[in-house]
Amino acid sequence: MLRFVLRRLLSAIPTMFIVVTISFFLIRFAPGGPFNLERALPPQIMANMMRAYQLDQPLWVQYVHYIWNVLHLDFGPSYIYRDFTVTQLIFQSLPYSLEIGSFAMLIAVGGGVAVGIFAALRQNRALDYSLMSLATIGLTVPNFVVGPVLSLIFAVGLRWASAGGWGNGGFRDLTLPIIALALPQLAIFARLTRGSMIEALRADSVRTARAYGLPARVVVVVHALRAAILPVVTYLAPAAANVLTGSVVIETIFAIPGVGRYFVTAALNRDYTLVMGTVVLIAVFIIVFNLMVDLVYAALDPRVRYD
Repeated sequence: MLRFVLRRLLSAIPTMFIVVTISFFLIRFAPGGPFNLERALPPQIMANMMRAYQLDQPLWVQYVHYIWNVLHLDFGPSYIYRDFTVTQLIFQSLPYSLEIGSFAMLIAVGGGVAVGIFAALRQNRALDYSLMSLATIGLTVPNFVVGPVLSLIFAVGLRWASAGGWGNGGFRDLTLPIIALALPQLAIFARLTRGSMIEALRADSVRTARAYGLPARVVVVVHALRAAILPVVTYLAPAAANVLTGSVVIETIFAIPGVGRYFVTAALNRDYTLVMGTVVLIAVFIIVFNLMVDLVYAALDPRVRYD
């Protein structure tokens, strides 16, 4: 197991290199620049700004400098938030994203698995059709629609929650962004669980367990769910990375000072270094969560072994 973990960590190095390289050149090939304002700067001031941030150098020189700095965990200064470095901004905003993301992930996984199990146990019945219809709606309606609708109903209309902002980080402030962030993932987990659960309930091992006279709860939870949960675990890695780093849409709508909101601002203003820092952070999350998923696989399925 230790050898497997070490191999995966070593293989993450070229993966991160490819991600950083592609992201570096893609964002610089996009139209515009960090200092292209609606009112153009005088040529001399623009030249001084480009020189100060080393953007006047050839692209390959900028790339070599950036890679060298990243190897020393230096992601450079922000071009928009000029009093802060990218590292400072990420460490400032990440706790907010992690808090709402953790709660949203718990709701999505717990609720999605529960809904999927109930739907599978009542396959092709009214409850099954109702739950899967709601899950389909949750998948098709985008976040930028769900967020304002929740605010309009529960904040503006009923005044049960705050319409936006972090506030004191209490229940009223965080309820709506957490729900809006969790709903699409909950729908995905529900559909995944239902499909795999139906297949697991028809497996020979589950039929044998029923033939032995085991209680229905034991058959479902111990035997069927253990096999059915594997596709859900597979999806956990990208879902967790997306949710825990914060949805760019949800954090913008609810004015949450998280990583996602900074990412949107940086992308719109061509803040190269802040965009790159966010991309690297998300890539690290995905790699770590994929490794954790592989380890959970070995715990759930005795047939899986890592040498």
